[in-house]
Amino acid sequence: MKGTCSCGSVTFTTPTDDPILLFHCHCIDCQKQSSSAFGTSAIFPFFKIGDNPSVSSFIRQCDSGRKQHCYFCNECGSRILHAQIVEIGNPDVVAVKGGLLEGLDWSAAKHIYCRSAVVPIPNGVERWEAAPDFGKKK
Repeated sequence: MKGTCSCGSVTFTTPTDDPILLFHCHCIDCQKQSSSAFGTSAIFPFFKIGDNPSVSSFIRQCDSGRKQHCYFCNECGSRILHAQIVEIGNPDVVAVKGGLLEGLDWSAAKHIYCRSAVVPIPNGVERWEAAPDFGKKK
């Protein structure tokens, strides 16, 4: 999939045509980073966004205790993707911000961290009150 930040300074192509998973995350951190009710992350196999001088990153600690690199555009401030910090090598996946992707099919999105939701969660969708447990629905 093709992706671009709001101003077009950062462009990229995902390694697969479709994400592995798609989440609407209602945690407080995603509400803050999106300046909205939730953040949408499309999960793809790990890839790098290259050596673009318009890209910067910072490290944050998640509610789960894990740490991740958060990449954003220096020009427009668009958050681009998150990559979990691992001890050795690269992580298996990255979380690309859904609004940056052309042609993303939003229909299969799962809702996570619903305990912090500030908007109603639609009936019949897969949802978790906190982090997803793929062994059972909550």
